[in-house]
Amino acid sequence: MCTVWNKNFNVIILAAGYGERMLSDIPKVMHKIAGKSMLQHLIDSVCELDIQLSIYVVYSCKKDMFVNSICINDKNISISWVFQGIPKGTGHAVQKVLPMLYEDSEILVLYGDVPLISSRTLKKLLSVKLESDIALLTANVNDPTGYGRIIRNEFGQVIDIKEDSDIVNDNHRKITEINSGIFISVSKYIKNWVGIVQNNNVKNELYLTDIFKIAYQNKYRINTINPIDEFEIIGINSKLDLIKVERIYQKNQAYNFVKSGVVILDPYRFDLRGTLVCGKDVYIDVNVIIEGCVSLGNRVKIGAGCILKNVEIGDDVIICPFSFIENSKISFASKIGPFSRLRPNTQLGEKTYIGNFVELKNVQLGKKSKVGHLSYLGDAQIGNQVNIGAGTIICNYDGIKKHQTYIEDDVFIGSDSQLIAPIRIGKSAIIGAGTTVTKNVEEGKTVISRIQQFSISNKKYTDKK
Repeated sequence: MCTVWNKNFNVIILAAGYGERMLSDIPKVMHKIAGKSMLQHLIDSVCELDIQLSIYVVYSCKKDMFVNSICINDKNISISWVFQGIPKGTGHAVQKVLPMLYEDSEILVLYGDVPLISSRTLKKLLSVKLESDIALLTANVNDPTGYGRIIRNEFGQVIDIKEDSDIVNDNHRKITEINSGIFISVSKYIKNWVGIVQNNNVKNELYLTDIFKIAYQNKYRINTINPIDEFEIIGINSKLDLIKVERIYQKNQAYNFVKSGVVILDPYRFDLRGTLVCGKDVYIDVNVIIEGCVSLGNRVKIGAGCILKNVEIGDDVIICPFSFIENSKISFASKIGPFSRLRPNTQLGEKTYIGNFVELKNVQLGKKSKVGHLSYLGDAQIGNQVNIGAGTIICNYDGIKKHQTYIEDDVFIGSDSQLIAPIRIGKSAIIGAGTTVTKNVEEGKTVISRIQQFSISNKKYTDKK
């Protein structure tokens, strides 16, 4: 009865549950773990199987939210959206898809609210399917409450699955082997089995789990395996579950980086919401958040409370605490922060320094240039070895459009200066403290706009004398 799994392979993801316990207008499977929806996690794991397949997502509402948020970059994988309407159980959901499939199609059934299943475990399940008619993922847990129990006979064969809400036998309730709901079988078998399933249960639904009793009674071979990691089959039904799974997922990511040589000071206070590539001897302090695609070179140090989003950081860079860096590139041996903000399209040359409460946006800063304190620089190209004093502001917006500022090499800009764009400051120029610059400054010139200092008597002080 066995077939080859890589022919006409299909994945059915059951995602139609309303998720009432989530207390949200957002469909349950669209809630996020590590910045990515539960459904996207599942689809990414399926894509890592590296085989040609079709995905069928069964939904019951808000199709646009599903379609607009899900991304598949693999041309060998297609996705179809199947409307279930009023959910009448998992068996009913699968019935909606079966008419779309070939009779000999292999089907992997996944659950949208069991998002952490890994491609490694799925590949293991695929290999077991080659030797059986159904390959089922189960696990032995300390607390099986809420999960369906695997019922076996004296020979260890799976003969039935009992949902937790329908268990009346105390011996069944004590069973610690649970059903994950994830299995692989053949379309024509599932179609026959689901056609026999009745809704004689507490919820008055068609349980997909009932097909296992039918398959056993008709002498089909059922083999089981356990997931590589037990947390892979944790289901999410509430926001408390969501928080629990988020921390499990983040801790697991942190441990994987620590195993590869990264120092993460506290794995329980680390969040990765994207992808991270690290060089050697990287140090990450507590409460750091990584989003999007982030690359850290060798010997990079990230201080506490930093947020890095789509950032490329070179070797020997130090990011001091509470800095926020987004869509930027930082070169070798630079130092940022504390309390610095680098906004999109900022590029820092080698050995640059950005100090506390400095904000840069769309700025290219040359080698060994410094912006020490309390400054805003926007839409600027700044040369090498430029020193920008505290409180300097580039006024890049005139109320209608943005303008560019060009600062050439070796320029010194004094504290509390304002540069009114568009403007160019020539090489080795000096801008005196408190100057408002409205015109281009020639190379080597010094500009001071403040009035001459003079003194007058303080009448209040004189009267006291």
